[in-house]
Amino acid sequence: MTPEVGHFALALALALALVQSTVPIMGAAHGNLLWMRSARLLSIGQVIFASVAFGALMQAFIVSDFTVRNVAENSHSLKPLLYKIAGTWGSHEGSLLLWVLILTVFGAGVSLFGRNIPEATKARVLSVQAWISVGFFSFLLLTSNPFDRLFPPPADGNDLNPLLQDVGLALHPPLLYFGYVGFSIVFSFAVAALLEGRIDVVWARWVRPWTLAAWVSLTAGIALGSWWAYYELGWGGWWFWDPVENVSFMPWLLGTALLHSAIVTEKRDAFKSWTILLAILTFSLSLLGTFIVRSGLLTSVHAFSVDPERGLYILMLLALSIGGSLLLYAWRAPSMEAGGLFKPISREAGLLMNNLFLAAATGIVLFGTLYPLFLEAVTGEKISVGPPFFNSSFVPMMLPLVFVLGLGPFLSWKRADLAGVFSRLKFVGLLCVIATLIFAYLTNGGPVLAYVSLLLAFWLAFTTCREWMLRIRLFDVSFSDALRRARNLPRAAHGMSLAHLGVAFLMFGIIGSSAWKSEEVVFVKPGSSIAIAGFDVSFQGVNRVRGPNYIADRGILVVERDGQYVTTLYPERRSYPVARSSTTESAIRSTLAGDLYASIAEPAAEQEGTTGAWTLRILYEPLVNFIWIGSLMLVLGGCLSLTDRRLRVGAPKQAKLPPNVAAAE
Repeated sequence: MTPEVGHFALALALALALVQSTVPIMGAAHGNLLWMRSARLLSIGQVIFASVAFGALMQAFIVSDFTVRNVAENSHSLKPLLYKIAGTWGSHEGSLLLWVLILTVFGAGVSLFGRNIPEATKARVLSVQAWISVGFFSFLLLTSNPFDRLFPPPADGNDLNPLLQDVGLALHPPLLYFGYVGFSIVFSFAVAALLEGRIDVVWARWVRPWTLAAWVSLTAGIALGSWWAYYELGWGGWWFWDPVENVSFMPWLLGTALLHSAIVTEKRDAFKSWTILLAILTFSLSLLGTFIVRSGLLTSVHAFSVDPERGLYILMLLALSIGGSLLLYAWRAPSMEAGGLFKPISREAGLLMNNLFLAAATGIVLFGTLYPLFLEAVTGEKISVGPPFFNSSFVPMMLPLVFVLGLGPFLSWKRADLAGVFSRLKFVGLLCVIATLIFAYLTNGGPVLAYVSLLLAFWLAFTTCREWMLRIRLFDVSFSDALRRARNLPRAAHGMSLAHLGVAFLMFGIIGSSAWKSEEVVFVKPGSSIAIAGFDVSFQGVNRVRGPNYIADRGILVVERDGQYVTTLYPERRSYPVARSSTTESAIRSTLAGDLYASIAEPAAEQEGTTGAWTLRILYEPLVNFIWIGSLMLVLGGCLSLTDRRLRVGAPKQAKLPPNVAAAE
């Protein structure tokens, strides 16, 4: 009976979304306050019914109700509880239900916490959000019912894809969807502003916290997915420029540009048209990612390979939302005032450069992702656009951006003295050169581009620290006075410094693990020894172990350095009988200097002389943990900024006068 309750709740949520998509916006057009305020109850009703539906599906997974087709195809009675719960969003239907639940959460969030937003604006925003909800609720009910029954039910389920039975992947989709869907509310604010014909400083202040919340969640989701790929897939990499990786990266790039553009709109009443366009395009790329992973165009561990007819439905939604919003933008954008003026050398110009670089980089990734799909659709020819293309085109675009990122906070609004800025940073520049030379001496050789990138990473790290020290006047005043100034500094300023420093740390990890990686792939038998990066690794053999729903071959690797014992690694090769598939569980010895990484697999049957041998992949990844540290700093910097009161209060309302004062007036 519970699945029917969930199905009925979805239908009720769709009905409320239909009402919300029309009544509040009509109220805004006719000045009817009651109709405008109906959006509050309707949006809360939507989130309640969507939560009931999601809870019903989760309950079916927890109790292993195999009369529900979704549960039978993506769960198993022996699966650990955590992965039964994660199975709720591990399929096309379940993940889409989570998508619409988050969509309603953001709508309800605006209605509950947007008390300072004028009623007419809020009504338009929530109506636009409801238009999106109508599209996806109808898609769920018409083509992707998560509560579809299966009779007769099987004795047990097919199990979730073993690659997804991991803590990292249990948390990765919800975080990613909060980022994807979070940009929907920014899109709704943008469309509402175009309908209303008003984009100003106050509008930018309303938009910034929602943009930041979505960006933080998307950052965390991408980082968690990258970490999962690193330790779970067994190939020792953290990013492969997979098309489905790219479709999450593109909204992040434009979302970063949107975040900086909204700052300029708020501070200087400039970049209005640019901010609106970025809001539309960022969510459009989120919808594009939803289409790509659900259209059957791609086969990937990230993708849901489903009926292309479902992809056609999403393509129609994509065309309506993107096409309609861009037409509205083309109509309204020419009438937007230019806003604050600025000189070519100023903080505004630096942020404009930042946005141009990010937009161009997004275009490169978009081209590399879609071109093979278009070529195959038109000519039938299959080509692969992989790391060589992206590394040679994307990386050079990012290096000047890093330079601007370090320089930008030192520039003044409206007009800046570039010579004066560089005179203040000449010591920092010298420090960057010295640090790079020391690193070059320690590494004893490497690609020139790696050292150039490293120099820029040091530049960003040192300029960020220098800018923060100048803010609190560290070493210019007493330590207690500097500490007081640090406490009084807005949290958003601390968050910006932490996030920029996180980018520098991220670069250290990317550069080190890319330029100075060591790798060995060999056939080993008990007693075999491999030397790598100063370590001696001895293969002791393989033991058979059993898990709750898998059987594993666990390798034993003893690691020594200079004759001294370091650690023992236990990589595994797991077999899942129900799912009829296997996975690699890597063993990693992690330090700040780098990771010693090992995975095992049986050699191919056709290889001669490999009887009783195992394929051992062993790598040394210098500085790779700086990637996760930098990602964590980005997330913490964003969260710290979100706690800034200036990003939480929005525009203040005019205080109501006491009755006696009002009467006197």
